[in-house]
Amino acid sequence: MAWTLLLIAGLMEIGWAIGLKYTDGFTRLVPSVLTLTSMIASVILLGLALKTLPVGTAYAIWTGIGTVGTALLGIWLLGEPATALRLACIGLIVAGIVGLKVVT
Repeated sequence: MAWTLLLIAGLMEIGWAIGLKYTDGFTRLVPSVLTLTSMIASVILLGLALKTLPVGTAYAIWTGIGTVGTALLGIWLLGEPATALRLACIGLIVAGIVGLKVVT
């Protein structure tokens, strides 16, 4: 269950990271409310996952999911560059996430 909570927390982190772009400096109400809600939910779910998972592993995986998802959505939604080196680096982060899951 803790791993599921951690996965959802990571997905919520992606939501608030991308949401920040759409808040326009927190001047747009709906994106701002959704972003803040996603932030709060992400941290709460991380906290629940930390009841049973090691903090270093859980935090690294949480931020890794957020990093990979945000980078990929930045490419897809925001037209950020998808260079081979950038994609390879994202792949290394994914490898790190999988590695931490395997050894925990």
